[in-house]
Amino acid sequence: MKNDKVTAVCYAIAAAVFYALNVPCSKLLLDKIAPTFMAAFLYLGAGIGVSIMYLFHHRHESPTERLEKKDMPYTVGMVLLDIIAPILLMLGVKLGTSANASLLGNFEIVATTIIALLIFKEKVSRKLWTAIGFITLSSIILSFSGEDSFSFSVGSLLVLGATACWGLENNCTRSISEKSTYQIVTIKGFGSGIGSLIVAMTLGESLPEIRYILPAVLLGFVAYGLSIFTYIRAQKTLGAAKTSAFYAVAPFIGALLSFVFLRESLTTAYTIALVIMIIGTVFVVSDTLVST
Repeated sequence: MKNDKVTAVCYAIAAAVFYALNVPCSKLLLDKIAPTFMAAFLYLGAGIGVSIMYLFHHRHESPTERLEKKDMPYTVGMVLLDIIAPILLMLGVKLGTSANASLLGNFEIVATTIIALLIFKEKVSRKLWTAIGFITLSSIILSFSGEDSFSFSVGSLLVLGATACWGLENNCTRSISEKSTYQIVTIKGFGSGIGSLIVAMTLGESLPEIRYILPAVLLGFVAYGLSIFTYIRAQKTLGAAKTSAFYAVAPFIGALLSFVFLRESLTTAYTIALVIMIIGTVFVVSDTLVST
């Protein structure tokens, strides 16, 4: 059982590392690709990449692993929320700095845990609440990090709206996480990608040049496809709340990449928040590996 938890923790951390590439790399591409089209290409990249992986795996999959009619409400909810969330995030990233957008993403943990507790009746331990408190404090510090901060801005509301959508989506996905991971991610990718394409065309956004589409699709496979795949694998053992807490490292990796590659300023607030985040993560690891 303990080995299963260690494996699940590794999956959760891998999911965070893959997703961390999303915001800073998207920031570079958003100068050439409109936000809604960007969201569409990211999810289509996930769908295309994981569906290719699925071709080599589906023969080893039992019929009981495949999604059924009873799973339809959670599947539809998952797709709809995955259309809305990345569009809000891309708009927020376009309006603000990549580092702050990454770090404000930590509010997804709070949303996921509260929804898991109130709606899905998932147990949340005292240690996990303590961890969430530190994570929230860290995010608040970074929300008020100066003139480039998202605090009280449209960008802030858009990013927080995205995290709330993903918090509910995480719990929908948790409800079907025992099913085929390949099938779930493929449906997520194509369903959300095509939905976002329709929204982009309805809004009249300009289709970008092909040379910018290919990097966006590749980014989507890694940052969304592989991230969602490993995230769902972690959820099977850890549950939605604990997996989302481990996912907290993603915004900090994303912000670090923003400092290195986008030359955004490294602030004192970021350093303080990093220390607080590490404390929160220690509580999460302790809670996950010790609890039965």
